[in-house]
Amino acid sequence: MKKAFGLWSAVFIGIGAMVGAGIFIVIGQAGSIAGNIVWLSFIFGGIIALLSGYSLAKLALAYPSRGGIIEYLVQEFGINIFSGGMGVLFYFSQLIALAAVAKSFGAYSSELFFNKESIFLTNVFGIGIILLFMIINLLGAYFVAKAENIIVILKLSILIIFTIAALITINPQYLSLSKTPPIDGMLFAIGITFFAYQGFSVITNTIEDMQNPQKNILKAMFLSIILVAILYIATSIAVLGNLSLSEVIKAKDYALALAAKPIFGEFGFKIMAIAALIATASAINATLYAVTQISYVLAKEGNLPEIYEYNVFHSNEGLIISTLLIIPMILFFNLSEITSAAAISMLIIQAVVHIGHLKVIKYTRAKKIFVIFAFILMILVALLTGFYNYKTSPIVIWYLIGIFITGFLVEILLRKINKRKITPQS
Repeated sequence: MKKAFGLWSAVFIGIGAMVGAGIFIVIGQAGSIAGNIVWLSFIFGGIIALLSGYSLAKLALAYPSRGGIIEYLVQEFGINIFSGGMGVLFYFSQLIALAAVAKSFGAYSSELFFNKESIFLTNVFGIGIILLFMIINLLGAYFVAKAENIIVILKLSILIIFTIAALITINPQYLSLSKTPPIDGMLFAIGITFFAYQGFSVITNTIEDMQNPQKNILKAMFLSIILVAILYIATSIAVLGNLSLSEVIKAKDYALALAAKPIFGEFGFKIMAIAALIATASAINATLYAVTQISYVLAKEGNLPEIYEYNVFHSNEGLIISTLLIIPMILFFNLSEITSAAAISMLIIQAVVHIGHLKVIKYTRAKKIFVIFAFILMILVALLTGFYNYKTSPIVIWYLIGIFITGFLVEILLRKINKRKITPQS
């Protein structure tokens, strides 16, 4: 049977997972800290993503499994509470991220279609988009890949047109070195800009559905990250070259859309809002594929069926249960703060995967120096992000501690009640 993901389908799902609603907010937030050198933060964030992507791709080739990061944790640290707890934590963190992205979709939809902020409309649109992509994912990996290809082409087309037009209209004074803030702002912004790259690990979950993975997975990983980095760097220059720093700080949550206004007028603002909706939908589609059914089954049962087909005719419990867990998060959680905590937990999980990679490097045949740098830089980003959140919103650190405690408590309870252990799949 023909595999669902060729090289460019895998590239598109990686781009789709990375270029979500985050970029529409991150540019303004990072720009308000780093000023007109925020593009440097995106460069460093891209380098860290490339090193991390290299490590994960090598692990995927050595241990091909739809389980992705959960599989690598078990292979590296063995069958125990630590690897199991980190796996459950990974699943929870992804659910929180999905809820936050869906909520963002709802907020943009409410503003775009009804010209007002409405909690009710935000929740309705957010839940609606999650249910829509649950149905697409139930139909199988082939439909996920096709849907992602179409969505990614649409949103990239809008962003590229905007960026080219904005680069032409740049005001050189805004990019002058004399207006550059202190360099430490650029360093703190790396922690924020890296979140705009989060999602590249989705490519490793496609390996069992990928054509010729030995040839394609590293190519897909590098191509998706490099293309996204070029887009982010160009877009950040375009935004900071068309808006003064005071305007970016004032409108940091929608600076990208605001930058389209002088070029295209009110129509431009609307188009960028639509692009944000498309980007958000794309991120939901890509992430649901990677983490719901697969991560749920691994967390609950400890293993995948010997013959595992990713579609409704064989197994749908995980996808449906995960969707049902996301809905109350959309309705009742303060997602802005808890999502920051989940994002830091994802950085820590990836750092743990990279340090664990050194234990199995003779099997993966990865270059040790790249894996070491992936670990060091991931820890550095986690520390920078944690410190920034501690200064601006200390409750995020308490949420982070709560997420870790919950993840490991669930793992201990599942071991006691179900007598299950998360076991290697390959």
